[in-house]
Amino acid sequence: MRDKAQTLVREMVSNIYLPRPVSIKRVKEETGDIKTFTLGFKDQDKKDRFTFRPGQFVLVSVFNCGEAPISICSSPTFSGGLQLSIKKMGLLTGEIHRCTKGDELGLRGPYGNGFPLEQLYGRDLLLVGGGIGLAPLRSLIEYVISERSEFGQVTVLYGARTAQDLVFKDDLSAWDTEKDVNVITTVYRDSATWKGNIGPLTSLWKKAAISPLNTKAIICGHPAIVSYVVFDLLKMGFGEDDIITTLERHMKCGVGKCGHCSIGSKFTCRHGPVFTYQEIKALPSVL
Repeated sequence: MRDKAQTLVREMVSNIYLPRPVSIKRVKEETGDIKTFTLGFKDQDKKDRFTFRPGQFVLVSVFNCGEAPISICSSPTFSGGLQLSIKKMGLLTGEIHRCTKGDELGLRGPYGNGFPLEQLYGRDLLLVGGGIGLAPLRSLIEYVISERSEFGQVTVLYGARTAQDLVFKDDLSAWDTEKDVNVITTVYRDSATWKGNIGPLTSLWKKAAISPLNTKAIICGHPAIVSYVVFDLLKMGFGEDDIITTLERHMKCGVGKCGHCSIGSKFTCRHGPVFTYQEIKALPSVL
């Protein structure tokens, strides 16, 4: 099974700077400003397959508009296409949000190191996500479920500002029905229709049976959320190398050449975006 993880790496195309054409197969509205796009490669064949591991990202482009780094939210085991959840934040993402089924985008990648699957096999997993930070975790969760016997107990803690801001609602419900998978959600603001937990992500510790023994914690979200979660996990007794998180930086080239995403001696696009807390401690002004 560990050999299987080793195969989830990128097979390089001839020009790493040349976007590949992809067509939109499906668009699903997650929230008012987040959509999930299912993409298909127009030029894919056996000689140039697109392979990746959970936690990697791609650079998505619109002609005459620009490109932006987007985390892959589908599992490598998903055969229905490549899925990206994109939050409308500016000119480029706004243009992508106007796209519909059959429209074309450009895509480069995958880039980054991805989650260390080899270290996760046989371990209990605690996955903590905030807002759109659930997108890269979704890729890992779907992969874990597809290879369920290779992992231990899975706990998913997820929070958003309001109930309307929760993404992947159908997935959250489906994951919670899986064997040895516990999903707990929370929102920061009350609403008339919300009957679940209210409060920050860290308020869910008392609702989940979390033990640092044989557990790897994976966190994705706004840096402020990550800081609070890491602080609490350290107090619980988690080892610094058992806390894994993604870092947000402005990534442009994807291969460590432009320097936009440098943190000290590291490039987020090459050495990350996934780091252990032990690695982050050595980096300047991260958490």
